[in-house]
Amino acid sequence: MAAVAPLEAKLRPMTHEDISAVANIEAAAYDFPWSRGIFRSCLENGHHCWVLEEGGATIGYGILSVGAGEAHILNVCVAPLHQGRGHGAHLLKRVLDLARWHHAERVFLEVRPSNQLAHAMYERAGFNEIGRRPGYYPARRGREDAIVMAMELLPPDAV
Repeated sequence: MAAVAPLEAKLRPMTHEDISAVANIEAAAYDFPWSRGIFRSCLENGHHCWVLEEGGATIGYGILSVGAGEAHILNVCVAPLHQGRGHGAHLLKRVLDLARWHHAERVFLEVRPSNQLAHAMYERAGFNEIGRRPGYYPARRGREDAIVMAMELLPPDAV
């Protein structure tokens, strides 16, 4: 049984004022984090960027790109101190709902093979592995492949 995000966790659209907090979470969660400039570009390019707050603090975020009937989850991350409580699944549900709302027929993502918790979360949500991107991610010892995953989406009225 999957954990459920506590009721006090609230989702809202990301703003430029959130970039520092989001970048700090990214740096705490990953050895090779996105820069503040990447988050800024996501906002400026019209990607769907959301933050998850609990007790007034930003504890996670999700970023989705949508176009041409497809969606791509660019980033879903929860601060390490808040992981394991269902927040990642909560963020994932939100970005999938956005993809459906935008009439995407399928959604894609990449995940590191070493990120077993995220991989398992995506499988539980209904994603399937469809391929690999060799050497996609920087790693401490060279490069790491990406597992490419996809999910076919049902229209919003069929869910």
